[in-house]
Amino acid sequence: MKRIALICIAIAGAVIGTSADAAEPYPEKPVRMIVPYAPGGNADIQARYTAERLTDALGKQFVADNRPGANGMIGGDLAARSPADGYTLLFIANTFTVNPGLYRNVPYDTAKDFQPISLVGETPLLFVANPTVAANNVKELIALAKSQPSQLNFGSSGNGSPSHLAGALLEVMTGVKLVHVPYKGIAAAMVDVMSGQIQLGFPSLTSTLPHVKSGKLKAYAITVKSRSALAPDIPTMAEAGVPGYEASIWNGVLAPAGTPRLIVNKLHDAIVRFLKTPQARERYAHVGAEIRYSTPEEFQALIRSEIAKWAKVVRASGIGNNQK
Repeated sequence: MKRIALICIAIAGAVIGTSADAAEPYPEKPVRMIVPYAPGGNADIQARYTAERLTDALGKQFVADNRPGANGMIGGDLAARSPADGYTLLFIANTFTVNPGLYRNVPYDTAKDFQPISLVGETPLLFVANPTVAANNVKELIALAKSQPSQLNFGSSGNGSPSHLAGALLEVMTGVKLVHVPYKGIAAAMVDVMSGQIQLGFPSLTSTLPHVKSGKLKAYAITVKSRSALAPDIPTMAEAGVPGYEASIWNGVLAPAGTPRLIVNKLHDAIVRFLKTPQARERYAHVGAEIRYSTPEEFQALIRSEIAKWAKVVRASGIGNNQK
C-alpha cells in the first residue's frame, strides 16, 4: 500500500508539474489584439498602449490589429471565430454592448462568445449647453425641455454613438423630448452648440473643458457615477437630479470563449499591474480617460447589464428603427 501511495503521489506530482510547465510559457509567439475601430481614436490609443505594456510584461509582441467597420462587428466577428488559445484578443468599447439592441443580425453572441479579461479605462462625457439656454442646471433644463417638447436640439457624433445614447438615456429616464442632430464627429457638433445652431451636447470631458472655462459652453453635469479629478466642481448627473444616470465610454479586453483560465488570469494580472502605475494614470489622463479595472467576473456582469440597459433605451427611444 505504501508503494502504491508513493506511485500515486509521484504521478500526481508529475501531472501537476507538467500542467505548470505547459501553462508557464504563454505567450510563446506574438499575440494579436483586434481593435474593431479606426486608427487614431480614443479606443485605438488605449488599445495600443495596452499592447505595449503587455509586450513589456509578458515578453512577446502584442500587436494591435485595426479591423473597423459595422460599428465594431467586423472585428468582433473575427475575434469570435478565432481559436481560444490566448493568441487573439479583442479590445472593445461600450458600443460592443449596444449593438445587440441596435442590429438584428449581430454575427456573434455578445454575452456568450467571449471571455472577459478586464476593463482598462473609462472616458466620461459632459452634458453641456450653449450659454444662452435658459437653464442653469440639469433640473432647470429638464423643466425647460418639458415645457417646450421637441424644441431643444442635441448634437452627437452619429446615430448609435455614445453621445447619441447619452441623450437618448436622458429622454428615457426623465420623459423629456429632444431633437437629435447627428454629425460626422462630436467636434463638429460642439462647434454648432457654441455658435447656437443647436443647444445641447454630450462630448468627452477633456475635449470640452477648455470651452467651458472660456465661457463658450455651459456645463451641467458629468455622465459617470463619480466626479472627475479634472473637474471636481462639476456634479454627476445623479447629483444633479437624475438618479441612476450613467453613460460613459468604457474600454476593455476580451478573449474568445473557452480560452484557458490560466491564460485569462495571466493576462488579467499583467493588465491590472500596469494599470496601477502612475505612468498609466498619466497616459490615460492625456487622452481624457480614467483607469478602470475589474475581475473577469465583474466585467462579464457589466457586459450583461449593459446589453440589457441599452436594449431598453434603444427600444424606448426608437434609435434602432433605421438599423434593424
